[in-house]
Amino acid sequence: MIISIASGKGGTGKTTIAVNLALSLPKGTVQVIDCDVEEPNAHLFLNPTLNLVTSVGIPVPRIDESKCNYCGKCAQVCEYHAIAVILKNVLVFDELCHGCGACSYLCPEKAIFEVEREIGIVQEGSANSIPFANGVLNVGESMASPLIRKAKEKIQKEKIVILDAPPGTACPVIETVKGSDFCVLVTEPTPFGLNDLELAVGMLEKLGIEKGVIINKADIGDRKVWEYCQSKKIPVLMDIPLDRRIAEAYSRGVPIVMEYPSYTQGFKDLLDKVEEVYESNRRKGATQ
Repeated sequence: MIISIASGKGGTGKTTIAVNLALSLPKGTVQVIDCDVEEPNAHLFLNPTLNLVTSVGIPVPRIDESKCNYCGKCAQVCEYHAIAVILKNVLVFDELCHGCGACSYLCPEKAIFEVEREIGIVQEGSANSIPFANGVLNVGESMASPLIRKAKEKIQKEKIVILDAPPGTACPVIETVKGSDFCVLVTEPTPFGLNDLELAVGMLEKLGIEKGVIINKADIGDRKVWEYCQSKKIPVLMDIPLDRRIAEAYSRGVPIVMEYPSYTQGFKDLLDKVEEVYESNRRKGATQ
């Protein structure tokens, strides 16, 4: 089963949920992949031993000057303005290139070839017998999705796979949650939390992915998040209180269940609820 942990905004506790859920499950049954490639931080809590690093790149164009007649077709078809033709010069701006290949495909003179440019790395290893992988995007790069796809190639389908998603609802999040069996949305009972939860729910509805909600810092704010979930028939899988002990452990890079084992059963129950909702919705879908 592939479970993605996502949120419409940052700072709600996605990594906290992902890490503590993984540590609460029996060894050998779970895998963690940190897909928040711009700011991966699951490794700070799991302390994995990393034994394999793979470079990830995208194809960028290069010009064969002996064939180019400077017609400007490449610049016209590039949606991202990564190519400019000025007089008898073709300028390529690698950082703007999305690697789509349109320029080389449509060049009438076949004067464009492609080379690989590194955008980041995928790291693999293990932590407490938990297989672990993450992507690390190079500073200044804007193309997170190709790196996320490479990280997801490490999925071990026979295990419970936990994907720690980036914040928001943009392309990197969609790339992460796509193909998940279930998505856990982490939110807070505040106006910002509700607004961004609504955006994330809309995204998952478009993708057709089963979902449930965890409400972090559940004893602050108001009840509007619960009311929204009830109106949309979205199950609230877990409430986590605003507990200073959790914040203190987090600030030291210590998972909740390692510092306070009493929380372990709550995360085990979380998986049971996810599986129950998933199977229930599958049965409903089969009868419709």
